Amino acid sequence: MIDIPCVILSGGKSSRMGEDKSFLPFADKTSLIEYQYNKLSKIFSKVYISSKINKFEFKTNLILDEGEIFSPMIALNSILKKMKNEKLAEKVFIITVDTPLVNHKIIKEIIDNSKNTEITIAKTKEKTHNLCGVFSTNLLDKITALLKQDIHKINSLIKNSNTLHLTFENEEKFLNLNTKEEYKKALDIIRNSYDTHNQQIN
Repeated sequence: MIDIPCVILSGGKSSRMGEDKSFLPFADKTSLIEYQYNKLSKIFSKVYISSKINKFEFKTNLILDEGEIFSPMIALNSILKKMKNEKLAEKVFIITVDTPLVNHKIIKEIIDNSKNTEITIAKTKEKTHNLCGVFSTNLLDKITALLKQDIHKINSLIKNSNTLHLTFENEEKFLNLNTKEEYKKALDIIRNSYDTHNQQIN
């Protein structure tokens, strides 16, 4: 088990999906958030969920975002403040609820390369995955300064920090479920992987 805490971000508006993507059925679970929570609980010794409100039907460790604004920077600020104030950890692994195909191997590689950085995040040919990586509680002063300037984009924090961009070749593993089409694609990928696994067993 990985010792540093993992936090699943699940407080977004899901505007492009048209409904709260956290509660879409996924694989063998009734919801995407339950799928992510169960999967990551097998990898990390402690898993939290970050959200605006407690909207979950299963028992979980919850970190509530501060304020009314929907902002990944505010969520990250709330997470890192809890980690530091309660002396839970100096670093935390952050992942969004809508990237369910990121696997144990990818997560381990990111964490293994995070020892000497403030931020270590995944990167593929198509994009940088700002919310899939390790973040240090040392970032709190920078986050506070950015929020005072009403800057809410994580990219601004990344550019002004000691950041390592770790490159991965498999674009599919970082599929982000923002639309119905992407959601269906992820379901097909999971279904095909299950079918392949069952064929190998039989």
